[in-house]
Amino acid sequence: TLKRVDMFWENVWVIVHLLVVALCIILINRTNHTPEEEKDPEKLHFWLLNALQFVFGGLLSTFLVFYFRSGSFLVSWPFLLLLGLAFIANERLKHHFARVGFQISFFYLSLFSFSIFLIPVLLHDIGTKVFLISGVASLIVLTLFLILLRKLARDTFLESKKVVRISVATIFLVFNFLYFFNLIPPIPLSLKDAGIYHSLVKNTDGAYTAEREQTTWKNYFQMYDDIHTLSPETLYAYSAIFSPPALNTNIVHEWQKYSDSANTWVTMSTVTLPVVGGRDGGYRTYSTRENPEQGKWRVNIETPRGQIIGRIYFAVSHTQTEPALITETKN
Repeated sequence: TLKRVDMFWENVWVIVHLLVVALCIILINRTNHTPEEEKDPEKLHFWLLNALQFVFGGLLSTFLVFYFRSGSFLVSWPFLLLLGLAFIANERLKHHFARVGFQISFFYLSLFSFSIFLIPVLLHDIGTKVFLISGVASLIVLTLFLILLRKLARDTFLESKKVVRISVATIFLVFNFLYFFNLIPPIPLSLKDAGIYHSLVKNTDGAYTAEREQTTWKNYFQMYDDIHTLSPETLYAYSAIFSPPALNTNIVHEWQKYSDSANTWVTMSTVTLPVVGGRDGGYRTYSTRENPEQGKWRVNIETPRGQIIGRIYFAVSHTQTEPALITETKN
């Protein structure tokens, strides 16, 4: 049901969940309660805690889906792991939701995760400045909520004030660390399609006609696609990048070859390409490499500051006979 990060109703759905979370936190902490009430279905406190856990589960599920679509798991796994651990903690540590520090930690994690992709959609821009604005926006919203919570549940709030400060500061610093080391997916951009082709021609109707090698079911279990080239030959790296309407930006195709002697990836060329936002199937573009050497290759599809949107892995082998090719259309 989650289609795009820029869709109105998807974002309304997230905002409603955040408002329900805020309401539950306030109601839970307004009155004193006993541990027995947490397990008694006849008490309101029992249902508030269950509602809080349920809504947090919906929020974390949404963020996992959206962020997973926007990056390469092999690169962004620390951030996705963080969201995954938060999701598991939400399921396993239900009894901790009675603590205001635990509640606020999950609330701020959700606020920051939401603002990271909402602010670029609203500002029609991405980059370091926009990320910093997202962080400031999440802190402002949280501060306003904490002011309200302090007025309505003063005693409970003051008891956990130090814990709240430490948890919020930790989440803020961890998110910034992950971003500046390019470990957070470049949401709201996402890779809709990508591949290596032997030929790529744009037709008069705007579609691309592409020729690629035939594959079998075994290819789904291989990290590297086998590419057989005649000499000389040019390979085409095709990508379709989704970007929200009015968010026009650039991406980079970084062609890298694996060096067995140095045991590392070596950048052979980089190509900067424009992306125009608004197309549901992604903005289609490509780069080329003439006469690629034999060996393992990859094309990093990334933002100008190095955030990985996706990767194409392939292994080049020279051949004397033309490989069997199939034709497909990229609409």
